[in-house]
Amino acid sequence: MPQLKTKVANLDQILRFDLINEELNLTFVPIMLNLYADAIASLKSGGVILYPSDTIWGLGCDARMDASIEKLFDIKNRPENKGLILLISKIEQLSEYVEQVPEIAWDLVEFAEDPLTVIYPKGKNVSQYMLGPDGSIAIRLLKDEFCKGLVYRYQRGIVSTSANISGAASPTDFASISESIKSQVDYILKPENSNKKGGLKSSKIIKLGFGGEYTRI
Repeated sequence: MPQLKTKVANLDQILRFDLINEELNLTFVPIMLNLYADAIASLKSGGVILYPSDTIWGLGCDARMDASIEKLFDIKNRPENKGLILLISKIEQLSEYVEQVPEIAWDLVEFAEDPLTVIYPKGKNVSQYMLGPDGSIAIRLLKDEFCKGLVYRYQRGIVSTSANISGAASPTDFASISESIKSQVDYILKPENSNKKGGLKSSKIIKLGFGGEYTRI
């Protein structure tokens, strides 16, 4: 059993985002620096973290590490052929993880007001578990400040999947997360209010083709 680390933060005081010359400037309260630092250390060491994502409470790990993703599957008791989502903090990261970004994707993703997961034709620079049978990859550009701050500071995309045992209902708050899940993760990003909900907006899903054709899923 890994040693479980938990930090507490007030999400209402977290940070402020300013986009100036396409650079992301973050203003943090001191506790957030420590909170993110510990979570990032866990991710870098191959750990699986529990955190409030931009939609619901989720499990995350480094998207390049096979062993970390296998551990995530084990925690969820989930088949390895089920899809995963990659979270990114900057639109420029699309080129890092997508072989050929359809032109329509740039505006589609940048100006989406609600969470939008886009399935791109061919992914790269990630674990094999992140790719569909056809080589596609599902990516969401974060707009939620808390989650975006974490991924931005990690400087690479992270895995996102709901924090539930496979087949069970997805948790909307910390209290509804299974104790089995909580006891198996390596780090918990826990708000000051333990019943703090995730982003609470479900993600829309669109699948894009190489030529920009799309299908809503």
